[in-house]
Amino acid sequence: MKDFGTSDDPRVQAQLDRLAALSIPQGRLGLETIRIMMGRLGNPQHQLPPVFHVAGTNGKGSTCAFLRAMLEAEGCRVHATTSPHLVRYNERIRLVGELITDEALAALLEEVLDAGEDLAPSFFEVTIAAAFLAFSRTPADACVVEVGLGGRFDATNVLEPDVLAVCGIAALGIDHERFLLAPEEGVPVEPLARIAFEKAEIAKPGVPLVTLAYQPVASAEVERAAQRAGAELVMRNGDWATELHENALHYSDHYGSLTLPLPALPGPHQPENAALAVAMLRHQNKVPVSAEAVAQGITRARWPARLQLLRPGPLIGAREGWLDGGHNPNAAEMLARHFEGHKLHLIIGMIAGKDPHGFMDVLGEIPASITVAPVPGHEWFEAGAFAPNAKSAPDIPSALAALPDDSLPVLIAGSLYLAGEVLRLNGELPD
Repeated sequence: MKDFGTSDDPRVQAQLDRLAALSIPQGRLGLETIRIMMGRLGNPQHQLPPVFHVAGTNGKGSTCAFLRAMLEAEGCRVHATTSPHLVRYNERIRLVGELITDEALAALLEEVLDAGEDLAPSFFEVTIAAAFLAFSRTPADACVVEVGLGGRFDATNVLEPDVLAVCGIAALGIDHERFLLAPEEGVPVEPLARIAFEKAEIAKPGVPLVTLAYQPVASAEVERAAQRAGAELVMRNGDWATELHENALHYSDHYGSLTLPLPALPGPHQPENAALAVAMLRHQNKVPVSAEAVAQGITRARWPARLQLLRPGPLIGAREGWLDGGHNPNAAEMLARHFEGHKLHLIIGMIAGKDPHGFMDVLGEIPASITVAPVPGHEWFEAGAFAPNAKSAPDIPSALAALPDDSLPVLIAGSLYLAGEVLRLNGELPD
């Protein structure tokens, strides 16, 4: 899979064109290429402020958003790299709270692409090299780094204990099967165990590894990974706990208890992601964060296209519209919990390689109608892959225009790439 980007700035677009020309490294696994690139760039990964490194199938981006908001509420200057971008490539690199400027981005990508031109790097390897290079050159108090895919061979896994404050693993589920479940000797065969194995390989010696609680087969793999790495494992329901009350989130560990406000981010899964961020902050000792900042950060965190209530705008009009980039059964389960007992019109676009049947089975009877739209720039599933009664539309505006004029809300889901297009058309650019 390749992520494409466009820019109104010709200097940035010239470098994005070079990025788009990179071939996908079929069959190449390992960190050798990214390490060589980093060496040519002066090994910026060893010159970063304390890093909060987050892996997981679902929820890792939201956990990063909570971490950044909590750290910033403490007054910390925070760098962040997350993926994919929704509208602009600049979203992948945030310097001291602000998206990287076009001018800085163009120069940075050119430097990295020139350094690795003979190595045939991947899109994501170039992106992470650029992010870490930028982070190393701009003073800050902390970095929040989201794993792209998996963990073991993810380009972010060049991070070493010298800069890591803590590692975290959010919810686990089956996704990216082509990459993460590829046959290999010496790795777990059971799918969820294999996913846990891949994610937990971000564990590093002497660095706390903070996780949620998982099914026994996954928990066992996480425990083994922490033991192999020499990492301190801090797992939910053993080392920390959280309970959701009507108007508060109660968190506890051996340091004490916190009664926190509910997250501003909507969705029944967000208290769990917020609690993971809290646990990560409390089990590291490089960046002090007060309970007051934790409470403020929970209510300030923003994360576009994750169960986002759209503002009235040129695309959605005055209709109640929700946007979510979820594309696997675990994400559908979250949506089903949020909309339980309600009906809505579903507009969905999903790229090839995902599981449309699994997604729709979990949503059950919630959709009053199903309209399938293309995902711009990607191969996508036709309407028949979702349901016999699903309709097709050439694009999102056409899909919305064809909906009945009733009081039901609309949910647009299935792909973060599609979500980016929705935000662009509705005038809600991520900042």
